[in-house]
Amino acid sequence: MTTTPSRVDPGSLEKALAELVGVLGKDRVMLESEDTEREYRDPFQPASWDYYLPSAIVFPHSTEEVQEIVRIANRHTIPIWTHSTGKNNGYGGAAPGYGGAITISMRQMNKVLEINEELAYVVVEPGVTWRSLYETLTAGGHRLMVTNPDLGWGSVIGNTLEHGVSYGPTGSDYGACCGMEVVTPDGDVLRTGMGSMTDNPTFHTYKRSFGPSIDTLFMQSNLGIVTKMGFWLIPAPEYFNCVWTRCWKDDDLIALVDNTRRLRLERTIEGVPGMFNTVLLASAFARRSDFYTGEGSIPDPVIDQMGKQLEIGRWMFRTGLYGHEAQTDMQYERIKAAMEQIPGADVWRTKVPFDEIANLENPGELVVGGVPNLEALHMIGWYNENDGGHLDFSPVIPLVGKEVYKVHSLLRNTLETEAGLDYQVGSCAVNPRSTIHVGLITFDASDEEVSRRCYGTLKKMIGTCAEAGYGEYRSHVDHMDEIASHYDFNDHAYRRYIEKIKDAVDPNGILSPGKQGIWPERLRDQRGESFI
Repeated sequence: MTTTPSRVDPGSLEKALAELVGVLGKDRVMLESEDTEREYRDPFQPASWDYYLPSAIVFPHSTEEVQEIVRIANRHTIPIWTHSTGKNNGYGGAAPGYGGAITISMRQMNKVLEINEELAYVVVEPGVTWRSLYETLTAGGHRLMVTNPDLGWGSVIGNTLEHGVSYGPTGSDYGACCGMEVVTPDGDVLRTGMGSMTDNPTFHTYKRSFGPSIDTLFMQSNLGIVTKMGFWLIPAPEYFNCVWTRCWKDDDLIALVDNTRRLRLERTIEGVPGMFNTVLLASAFARRSDFYTGEGSIPDPVIDQMGKQLEIGRWMFRTGLYGHEAQTDMQYERIKAAMEQIPGADVWRTKVPFDEIANLENPGELVVGGVPNLEALHMIGWYNENDGGHLDFSPVIPLVGKEVYKVHSLLRNTLETEAGLDYQVGSCAVNPRSTIHVGLITFDASDEEVSRRCYGTLKKMIGTCAEAGYGEYRSHVDHMDEIASHYDFNDHAYRRYIEKIKDAVDPNGILSPGKQGIWPERLRDQRGESFI
């Protein structure tokens, strides 16, 4: 039985699907089935939940096919929801945020369209993953480095559009994106920046244009579908260093954050440093039952013992250095001198030439060194090796030690008290003035009661964070309206303004309704509906 979106006549959906088969062929129109429920739903919802399922999935191969899909959706007023590879499982994976929508999966648009070694950029389609981009560059002998996130199976475009963290120099403030091709909600196509001039050679080298720059309107957005994007790389450095600092007390996070801010502001560190707590790091290569089998969250004395046993302390700082040997040696000595001011802190580095990065054994060092992998997936098995789940919770906090530690303690207390779960966190200094404090909330996905408690507790954490004055930078599809409700300056003036744009460019309200809390006029009364 095909899931029909609310306010859509089943006959209209049937006609739309028939037209889509006519454009794409039967093999690229997948109707709801066991396969779609497994692959195109929230992967961590218990099997008994039927929230956020698509009515069908379509697989375009070109911008022109995306345009035709959008036109068909408009003719029949059928909601559509897009993903690039749909692999960010902590935020709902490939699940559409509007139940019954037709999902446009861009996975088969997976070409690297251009590699410009002289100017250090590529042009990619949405189905290009971090791993496939790395392999393409390596196979071609290109002396270029990619700035990676933690997992290599995600989309370069998808991660960028959702403001996903990556750790190299161009990861700072999401600086790698330059120039997009976009299908608009009426089926038209435009190019941003200098690409708005036909055949302009600076399309992917200059981020502005003549007049308003609109690229960010298509990030975390339901105002268009990005089908191509320029992405900046860095030339292969002579040397790569992965620098580590280990701290032994929980409140050492304060000094660690303050040192990170100073080192970033003075540009000793150009990439995106991460600060990871004991439980997060332990989950990368161990199981919870190795250390604790009691009720509730792991007590602090046990965490202290874990830190000593695994030699990871209470916090580990990690950052990359990229450049000539003398340059990176000087940067390392500056970082070492700063971090050793923290009592008991240990500082060290791994230093290799560019051509030896791929031989490193530590998967975290590989990630920062531009070599994608999937080793971080081990973390989700913390509670259940075979059926682990996780949700991500990601507030943005000023890069000030006392502020970060205050919010960290509030959120840890909420999760431990309300859900009885361990707080695994990595704080990523995405620019010299802010950090994204990413909580990896893991749970046993085979236990429906625990799963529901976890989803519900995350909503309470949203409120706790808002009371402290902070908001999240992205979210699970079920929590988008809740988070957007706290962005409330001047009676939600930002949301009202974006929804005016939404109504103008998408009058039928078909493209990803409700994404990031932005609703079209005809469906606006559904704002705030939550199913979990």
